[in-house]
Amino acid sequence: MIFDPVWEQLFASSSWGQYPSESVIRFVARNFYKAIDRQIVKLLEVGCGPGANIWYIAREGFAFAGIDGSATAIAQASQRLDNESPGWRSRGELHVGDITKLPFADATFDGVIDDEAVYSNGWDEARAIYLEMARVLKSGGKLFSRTFTAGCWGDGTGEQTGHHAWRCADGPLAGKGQSRFTSREEIYDLVLGFKVTNIELLMETRGGNQSQEIREWIIEGERE
Repeated sequence: MIFDPVWEQLFASSSWGQYPSESVIRFVARNFYKAIDRQIVKLLEVGCGPGANIWYIAREGFAFAGIDGSATAIAQASQRLDNESPGWRSRGELHVGDITKLPFADATFDGVIDDEAVYSNGWDEARAIYLEMARVLKSGGKLFSRTFTAGCWGDGTGEQTGHHAWRCADGPLAGKGQSRFTSREEIYDLVLGFKVTNIELLMETRGGNQSQEIREWIIEGERE
């Protein structure tokens, strides 16, 4: 994986991702809130950015790790945790690194989160990332993945970079490097190492006549 420097520039130039995704909150609550001791439940976020989801996971008392290719984003996440979750380093870790080669041992985590990170990688790289996420999960570990659908606003615009992948010239992903769009039929061939247990479609519209649709899959799975 070659980290796209556009993300370093975006994280450095704008406030980004202050609050966790509602879908991530539901995933974590449904799968892990009943744990008797949350500190022994360890969650990983790939492409964690400046740490909005990590901040939430830390505040909820879970052990965690986050990894992102942007040194700026990891510095921002670390600073926020230092300010708002003192002592987080006793049960958490943050890394600047390549999510196609995760720096963790096999069967380390109980759950793994991809909240709009893997989509920015090409088809083959994305499949390798899912295999890596499966590798570091315990047997029965849970997957959350949020990715843009085929037909989403911006799909097919700009410069094509690979299989259903574009440097979009239009829509919310314009100016944000490569974006890959996934059809429902492709999900099962994409999410390697997991049994897909649930697929949901999220959609919001923009424009006065609702003609511009931002469409995303929420994919949940279990390590095979």
